[in-house]
Amino acid sequence: MPIDTAALICAAALDLGLAPFARIPEREYGVIGRLLDGGVLGIIAPRVESAEEAQDIVAACRFPPFGHRSAVATLAHFDFQKMPAAQFNRTMNEATVVKILLESPRGIENAEAIAALPGVDIVGIGTNDLTAEMGVEGEFRHPDVRKAHESAIAACRRAQNPGNRRHRRLSLRGGADPAGRGPVHVHRYRHDLLLAAARDRVSQALASLKS
Repeated sequence: MPIDTAALICAAALDLGLAPFARIPEREYGVIGRLLDGGVLGIIAPRVESAEEAQDIVAACRFPPFGHRSAVATLAHFDFQKMPAAQFNRTMNEATVVKILLESPRGIENAEAIAALPGVDIVGIGTNDLTAEMGVEGEFRHPDVRKAHESAIAACRRAQNPGNRRHRRLSLRGGADPAGRGPVHVHRYRHDLLLAAARDRVSQALASLKS
């Protein structure tokens, strides 16, 4: 969707007390600042394959000294109230979540280096895309897919820093068969749950029109 449309949706989400995330186009780092300024709190970066690419994402998401996000006077996140620049930057750096998606074998190989980067909060695996890249499309129970998941889990655990409260988390997404991916003790979410809830609400609305 257009950036301005995404920003309007995210600004509305903030008013509702929701934390809006946006998935950026692949390797289009310039769009990150515009989305964050528009109301986004979390950036999802797809198909990241190296620590260098992940670092570019982090730099675009964070104000100095942790990144190169352009200065801005105020944001919808604070109801457009002004505050000292240092406090503003520090607060937004703390509030912004950076999620890196691994969707290729090369990304999995570099998972530990990516997860260890300061400023990376969540490492995700796009299993649908990963199976396609591995030549085992849709085979979520394939041993190589499980091996890739376990490798990424171990990488995130090794990247944990007890002195840093922003611990790395792993998110698994994709795959119609949940039994093919578990059990794994990581954070995960399912788009089909959101879709089912949306369909239920639409069905209720249509039923009320017919009654």
